[in-house]
Amino acid sequence: MLRQSCMLLAGVLGLAAVANGSYMLIAPADWYFAVPGVTTTGPFNQHFIRDIGIIFLFLGAAFLAGIARPAARVVLWGGATLWLCAHALFHVWEVAAGICGVSALARDFPAVTLPALIGILLTCWAIGDRRAAASR
Repeated sequence: MLRQSCMLLAGVLGLAAVANGSYMLIAPADWYFAVPGVTTTGPFNQHFIRDIGIIFLFLGAAFLAGIARPAARVVLWGGATLWLCAHALFHVWEVAAGICGVSALARDFPAVTLPALIGILLTCWAIGDRRAAASR
């Protein structure tokens, strides 16, 4: 049951990242104005949004590939999670530096911090699962 839940969660996270990245690449201006808080982070920059869109495609691909490739799961999910955590910590730093108000953390939580936390949980589960498989 836990394995199925982790695979489902990784699938949802992966598909959400692919969808977000695709939206960023296909319609960067629409993405910029649709996502709450983005317009307060600086002026519209199509190139930058598309750069980050590519990153989200890779993140999504890593979570989806980890479902199909158990031997590479820790590396795939761990690498993607490192970026997600760095992104979340950057948002915390912006608040600490006075660039954004504390309310930005709550506003950004579903799209920034929650994916990082899910990635941490999935990666920790994958490490434990790999250890259990090696001891069999």
